[in-house]
Amino acid sequence: MPMNPAQKAAQVEALTENFNKAISTVFVNFSGVDVETITELRSKFREAGIDYRVVKNSLIKRAIEASEQDAPEEINASLVGMTGVAWSYEDPSTAAKILQEFRKAHKDTLAKKNEPEKLIPKCALMDGQLMDAAAVDNTLAKMPGKDEVRAQLLAQLMAPAQNLVAQLNAPGQNLALVLDAYRRENAG
Repeated sequence: MPMNPAQKAAQVEALTENFNKAISTVFVNFSGVDVETITELRSKFREAGIDYRVVKNSLIKRAIEASEQDAPEEINASLVGMTGVAWSYEDPSTAAKILQEFRKAHKDTLAKKNEPEKLIPKCALMDGQLMDAAAVDNTLAKMPGKDEVRAQLLAQLMAPAQNLVAQLNAPGQNLALVLDAYRRENAG
């Protein structure tokens, strides 16, 4: 059932808000995927705090233009065919990672002989930069997540303190080893 102009305007407004809040947005070609598989993917996105919607390309284009995103014109070339949009609000790589992991886990059902691969990212938008499909899979999906970055930062912050403790313990430890060696020599 076609939407009336008021419904379209409301949907564009909601989409614009999503684009304004999102750290990154991944556009997905979901053509040829059955409802059960898409429902499972939506569930994975929802668990990770990702908004995923299927939207008409014309409405996506209007929402991007109305948003605060500095999207390049080249994005229009990617917005053809059936498009699903996944907005990440906290971690820019989450949607791309989930999509990539989901495709690997479901490669038997998604990749059938003589058919194009399914659930392929079309492109992504992050900080006004357009990433093509290859960059989504090879760069965005492989970026460390928020928790991984925190762990790396914590390790970097703790390393000097750990080294200092090791240096302070070294003389006492060495003395203990010398005394133990002396004890063994005299005991035998």
